[in-house]
Amino acid sequence: MYIAMNRFKIVLGREIEFENIWKQRDTHLENVTGFEKFNLIKGKKTDSFTLYASHSVWNSEDDFINWTKSDAFRKAHNSAGKHKDIYLGHPEFEGFNVIL
Repeated sequence: MYIAMNRFKIVLGREIEFENIWKQRDTHLENVTGFEKFNLIKGKKTDSFTLYASHSVWNSEDDFINWTKSDAFRKAHNSAGKHKDIYLGHPEFEGFNVIL
């Protein structure tokens, strides 16, 4: 199993807008080989941002990599730059192979 996460720093006061973007977007993941589960999770709030992470579970790292090269990936991310003003910096990717 493989877990892929992107960490997002969201401008204070823009959290609901960020959450709504994710609630309304089509991820195009429903029929992707190896995809298991997706969560958007909310972390701590600091003096300058609120931390979020997208958390997806895959059968394997290869399945995740294949998705990143697919039409489904391009469709899911076609408007990614549209809301730049709510982010502090670029998302930070972290990938993990599950041991237990």
